[in-house]
Amino acid sequence: PSPGDVVLVTRAASVQFTRPMMFRVIRVIEEWVTYHDWVWLHGYSLDERGDAVAKRDLFVRPAGLQMMRRPQPSPRSPNQRPSRPARRPPPAPAPAGQPPVPAGQPRPLRR
Repeated sequence: PSPGDVVLVTRAASVQFTRPMMFRVIRVIEEWVTYHDWVWLHGYSLDERGDAVAKRDLFVRPAGLQMMRRPQPSPRSPNQRPSRPARRPPPAPAPAGQPPVPAGQPRPLRR
């Protein structure tokens, strides 16, 4: 398997998996020493909708994994700017005895 693959892990991959589990591979951990024809996989166990529910490391035989279809990313709307500028509240009136401050300029501090 390679990163991004979704596999079905069953008893054929390892006797510890009495119930099948969908698993998304993040990486194959090649640094860890294993028996011949076995690998460590780092990734996420998935629920029935394909959402990640737990991060796990699995010790399995790749020959026993069933490749599933690679999930397509869910459609997202592109980031768009609003078609009109955001409305801002009108500036607060100037305190009595002070001239009004033009919009966009800071009001002087009172002492």
